[in-house]
Amino acid sequence: MRVFPLVLIGLAVEITALVAAFGAWGFLPTLGLLVLGGVVGSVLMRREGARTMAAFSEALRTRRAPHQEIADGVLIAAAGFLIIVPGFLSDIVGLFLLFPPTRRLVSRRIARRSEQREREMTLNLRYGRPPTAGGVVIDGDVVDIHPNGRPQQPKPADRPELT
Repeated sequence: MRVFPLVLIGLAVEITALVAAFGAWGFLPTLGLLVLGGVVGSVLMRREGARTMAAFSEALRTRRAPHQEIADGVLIAAAGFLIIVPGFLSDIVGLFLLFPPTRRLVSRRIARRSEQREREMTLNLRYGRPPTAGGVVIDGDVVDIHPNGRPQQPKPADRPELT
């Protein structure tokens, strides 16, 4: 998994930033900045959540698929989690996800990656491979070679039907 090393690196950076801030400014200013980041983040999260919910309701009322609104809701929830976690780096990333232009960039990247994975999984299933197998599928026939060097062609009844 690639997530676990990322979480460990993020945790190390958070602790380093907190220790550096504590050493430079002291306990109370560091605590004040953490609380300020949480308050600002919660206000922004409430505002953006209300906007996203209104857009979601509008999409349902007009019978339009609410793909972007669902992605926004998930990213706002992730931002809320990051803001709740104490630390400067998580607050910055959480605030980054709360602003609509940056949230759109992240959601577009996630959508492109999901479409790419869906295409790969479809090809893997079509050619009888596990859905999460990587690599490239090469279509071809296997030809057995006898010791005398002449290839043996499979009989039509022996060949499996490809669908």
